[in-house]
Amino acid sequence: MTKRYAPATERNCEAILAVLQEHLPDKGTILEIASGTGQHAAFFSQQLTTHHWLPTDIDSINLASIESWRQEAGAPGLLPPRALDVSEPAWPIEDDLPVPIAAIVNINMLHISPWPCCEALFAGAAHILASGSAIILYGPFKRDGQHTARSNASFDEQLRAQNPEWGVRDLESVTDIAANHGFIVRDIISMPANNLSLVFQRQ
Repeated sequence: MTKRYAPATERNCEAILAVLQEHLPDKGTILEIASGTGQHAAFFSQQLTTHHWLPTDIDSINLASIESWRQEAGAPGLLPPRALDVSEPAWPIEDDLPVPIAAIVNINMLHISPWPCCEALFAGAAHILASGSAIILYGPFKRDGQHTARSNASFDEQLRAQNPEWGVRDLESVTDIAANHGFIVRDIISMPANNLSLVFQRQ
């Protein structure tokens, strides 16, 4: 199996961990959507030892990489990765879990997926999360329709050149969709490299 490596993940894992430690429940299964290389899953599961961590991804190459990181990490709470396409109306990821899903974490997905995936993310989460549970998003966002940094504007142009359906999303548009599915904003946290962490709570 091929273990993939993303330098940006190495740089942001400590900052994201601090957000997770503050906003995740004390225990439960944490569903990570779009786990990518698997580096975050390996790191967080070694630090959040009272939780189970369920990594998922749509891409078979990423799933193989996640499994390689899982085997290397050896963290008891890190579960085998599962395939998940958020655009599917039902998410087949709740069976055979040691404890129920208590929160969802989604890092750097919204800007490299079609915009309908944002609504699908919150619609799916509304089906599996209990009242009071959290969704934590991380990535670059515009505020009031404006980029927060010149580097984000350049990044947005690069993304749209790769795929017209990609791009840095507007914070207010994301929070509107979240509200439509019963999630309110609990916290907006400035992160390194002009990123944000958004914490939503299920009503």
